[in-house]
Amino acid sequence: MANTKTTFVLIHGAWGGGWNYQRVAEALRAKGHIVYAPSLTGCGERSHLLDGTVNLSTHIQDVVNVFKYESIERAVLAGHSYGGMVITGAADRLAGKISALVYLDAFLPENGQSLFDVNLPGNTARFIALAGDHGGTVIPSPPASYWNLNAADVPLYDKLTGPHPLACLAERVKLTGAHATVKKKIYVWATELGRPSPFQPFYEKCRADPAWETYALACGHEVMMDMPERTTEILLGAI
Repeated sequence: MANTKTTFVLIHGAWGGGWNYQRVAEALRAKGHIVYAPSLTGCGERSHLLDGTVNLSTHIQDVVNVFKYESIERAVLAGHSYGGMVITGAADRLAGKISALVYLDAFLPENGQSLFDVNLPGNTARFIALAGDHGGTVIPSPPASYWNLNAADVPLYDKLTGPHPLACLAERVKLTGAHATVKKKIYVWATELGRPSPFQPFYEKCRADPAWETYALACGHEVMMDMPERTTEILLGAI
């Protein structure tokens, strides 16, 4: 495994950007791997493209286009939080090019489900209300404390996060089932959110399924920032 050059495509969650993965990407590249950590449309350095028309389909296409334009034939595809919705939809279209799927404290939808459908009802109501206070099309970023982020990264997180399109969380994903043919699947749950976690049920379901590898990390929701070394180890284990 140490001599294998692997391509990793790392997808961030809502309100974030490729910058969330900086330490993990650097660690993987230091080991000779190829890493893409794109910012989805309207996020991160592409925040100037934010508008009410950006939805889940837009972000799935973002990932499909990374594979197309970077000529990626085989990759480990990872997604954090909302990114789980994105990588599920992308893997359904790219199953033959995905060697492993890694869900980092992420939503794991079934066909016809939106993030709002699989989130805790209280969270969904909160985000919809926040969007209503901001024109009804975008949801402002919660503060780092909402995710129990480590103290050292709070200033960076609160500086770089930005609004996220409401439509991304409301749109229901359309799946053919092809994503389920990816043989290597990993689910990581962050246990220290400090409040009821919408991700624990996905972890429990995956843990009961022998087709999945599962890990529980004692950190806040931003696993790649709170525990970059361990996150890197898990990604390397997906090779």
